[in-house]
Amino acid sequence: MAEMNENREEEKAEGAAAADQTPGHESALTRDPDDASNALARVQQIFERLEDLPENKRQKKESGENEEKSEAAPVTPEAAEELREICEKLHPSDIAWVLEALPLDERLALWNFVKSERDGEILIEVNDGVRETLIDAMDRDELVDAVETLDTDEIADLVPDLPPDVTAEVQETLSLEERSQLRAAMSYPEDSVGSRMDFEMVSVREESTLAAVLAYLRRFDSLPDHSDKVFVVDRHGHFKGTLLLTKILVSDPDSLVRDLMQKDVLTLSPLDDVGDAAQAFERYDLVSAAVVDETGRLVGRLTVDEVVDVIREESEEDAYGAVGLDEDQDIFSSVWETAKSRWLWLGVNLCTAFFASRVISAFDETIEKVVALAALMPIVAGMAGNSGNQTLTLLVRSMAMGQVTESNAPEVVRREVMVAICNGILCGLVAGSLAWLLYADTAQGMKLGFVMFLAMMLNILLGAVVGVAVPMLLKALGRDPAMGGSVLLTFMTDSGGFLIFLSLATVFFR
Repeated sequence: MAEMNENREEEKAEGAAAADQTPGHESALTRDPDDASNALARVQQIFERLEDLPENKRQKKESGENEEKSEAAPVTPEAAEELREICEKLHPSDIAWVLEALPLDERLALWNFVKSERDGEILIEVNDGVRETLIDAMDRDELVDAVETLDTDEIADLVPDLPPDVTAEVQETLSLEERSQLRAAMSYPEDSVGSRMDFEMVSVREESTLAAVLAYLRRFDSLPDHSDKVFVVDRHGHFKGTLLLTKILVSDPDSLVRDLMQKDVLTLSPLDDVGDAAQAFERYDLVSAAVVDETGRLVGRLTVDEVVDVIREESEEDAYGAVGLDEDQDIFSSVWETAKSRWLWLGVNLCTAFFASRVISAFDETIEKVVALAALMPIVAGMAGNSGNQTLTLLVRSMAMGQVTESNAPEVVRREVMVAICNGILCGLVAGSLAWLLYADTAQGMKLGFVMFLAMMLNILLGAVVGVAVPMLLKALGRDPAMGGSVLLTFMTDSGGFLIFLSLATVFFR
């Protein structure tokens, strides 16, 4: 086993050295934002040329008959060389983006031409749905080799998707310190700082001189990514403060660390919510922050690259959650699996639609008496839905930013109600006037205008109340405030709008 690991290390070193000499490595340092888009276009063109191959035609037919079967699309030697060249020149994040945009057979075909030493980096970058398809296509040895190239915090991210035997073998290859770090990262909740922190950091003692610190830093081949500071600790590893690298470079080398370090700095607990930590990074323009446990010991650091990922993930989660979708879903997954994942909220929506139809049918006599009501009903519901969505979006974002608290929640509700009343009166006047003008040649024109005004105002007010109440109620229940908000809001503004409008019409057109 020791000899095998030694050989693997030699292969990794040779691969890294080769990468440094390739145009791909240089382009990774000066890559164009359009690299991924251009690469995707080239890959799609290659697979379009291969579609006429008999093997591909047969496989597509078999795939249509059995969606559970997934095989890489057949590739000619010329196409293989092109695909290999494309992969070599792309950054791992760009390869991940291209893989997510390809159908399953083409994705697996391209995955075969990615260098094995880059597999781990790419698996970290792709979303959970795509990662599952790639891991299923790899054998046990390939998975072990891919995971071994990663840092312990990155391995912890992959562990939930890995077979237990692969995780066990990878742990055996780690040092005692790395094994301890991996267990620590896996022990923290998924959305905590501890699950996202980096264990690679530079720490120095407070009694050291800057000359000693500089000599210590020169012993590193390179500093950990996003190192803007070193962390100051005592002999027992307790956190004391930070020292900026810029301070080290411009200060007197004979100065002591304790005289130049910053003591009043932001520190995070491993159990802190990572979303709250992301807000702190945004507020204080941080690049990295110390993670300190309950005993005061420095256990890791959180870096801005993880924070950017957190912000993106939370934004996607809110956007997808509002309509009941899973943000990590593979857009090219099985039609049957995708359909099943959407049943819940579609079922809710279907029930709410039938409920709204029953509200309308309860006023059949009124609609038969004033047919114009049928044409005006969607306007009342649609305007309230749009207004309510504005309130809902504002509340969800503000709650995600931690700006809505128990103390200011009543003021937020009062303000949104007042805004809704103002908008309801304005939109109601406009809608009522237009309804009056449209039906001015009938005896019911003026009454229609007044009913339209009242219904519009009341339904916009209802939309605002629901837009505020839904996220607050979900949060109180411990659920995501954005989950299904749009579906629930649509139900209330449609059913409520029809009920308000037709009830008023029944009163006025007796």
